[in-house]
Amino acid sequence: MLLFKRNIVGALILVFLITLSCKQPASNTKSSNSIYFAATDSGVQTGGIKVITIQTPKGKFNVWTKRFGNNPKIKLLLLNGGPGATHEYFECFENFFPAEGIEFIYYDQLGCGNSDNTKDTSLWDLPRFVEEVEQVRLALNLDKNNFYLLGHSWGGILAMQYALKYQDNLKGLIISNMMSSCPDYGKYAQDVLAKQFDPKILDSIREIEKKGDFQNPKYMELLMPHFYAKHILRMPINQWPEPVNRSFSKTNQSLYVTMQGPSEFGIAGKLLNWDVKVELPKIKTPTLTIYRDRFFDAFVVAVRGTADWTDLKAWLPTATNSVLNTDRWERDFDALSDFQKTYPPDKYIFYGVGHSLGGEIMDQFIKKGMIQKGRSYNPAILLGDIRDGDLAKKNARIYASADPLYNLE
Repeated sequence: MLLFKRNIVGALILVFLITLSCKQPASNTKSSNSIYFAATDSGVQTGGIKVITIQTPKGKFNVWTKRFGNNPKIKLLLLNGGPGATHEYFECFENFFPAEGIEFIYYDQLGCGNSDNTKDTSLWDLPRFVEEVEQVRLALNLDKNNFYLLGHSWGGILAMQYALKYQDNLKGLIISNMMSSCPDYGKYAQDVLAKQFDPKILDSIREIEKKGDFQNPKYMELLMPHFYAKHILRMPINQWPEPVNRSFSKTNQSLYVTMQGPSEFGIAGKLLNWDVKVELPKIKTPTLTIYRDRFFDAFVVAVRGTADWTDLKAWLPTATNSVLNTDRWERDFDALSDFQKTYPPDKYIFYGVGHSLGGEIMDQFIKKGMIQKGRSYNPAILLGDIRDGDLAKKNARIYASADPLYNLE
């Protein structure tokens, strides 16, 4: 279960959600707070908690959810890792999402945390979990106009599998810290990660695995400092955040071992042969994938567009050969160039998102190698398009809606 680290993950998610929703960050005003924290249910208030009854091949069970905030355009359902951990390590999002007006929903999957548990291991099955997520979506009234799904670690596997079947219900998908092939990961664990161990430590781990003595406390005593602290959450174990420790302490071992195997050091459970990498092109839903290379820090560069008609009129008269000759381009270029004197792109990963005019600028950043991983939405039109005079007949909202990812009313 690879875990989030540093604010970069939160920044990436914020940029992705705000860009797709065509929403400026929420202002810190009493009005915006009253809307975000407004009660949406009448009667006895539960702090956003809703227990949902799901149907399974072995009968009905209850799963626990908790809504935080209110935003009709962005409703982010969180799928935790494990399998078998809880929603609790996601609590760090409370430091980021409310300030941006993003509604998010904690959700303990069946067998996890506050949800029902069962001794029937036949229910620990990926297709059944997919149907569970769909039942939760329906119960929470999430749809293609507002439903974002974030899957982390095992939750990423579940999110990908859900999208392959139900992507028409999604507005956006976020896959965090998860590969698309368990066999590939198994090979990587053996060919790469195992070689990073001290040989004596590795021999001791292999001896325990050979005997199947996974309940031996020495097994995790060896893995925690030599594997988990290096590849799961890259911090000294005695500094792990309290919500992470709380979530780990509640892990459902029956679910975890059945699906994953005895540890994160390879895969030996039901997921052993899971592989969807050749199917990923089938997912057409706008998707953000997040990973963190061990040796690189990363930055997000976001360039705002010109969806506002006042802004559009402001830069049109200054365009000569292209919008890149405007003062706006010069300012953005100089700012990023100056920043990269301290944080050079050969040592740091730069992600970028740009919309409209920002998309045109982002394209140039990518071409110049200043942004390694970028995405531009509805890049701004050039002078040839301006001469056609069509813009004079259109307002900014029609102009922006040319991108299918945007739906301005």
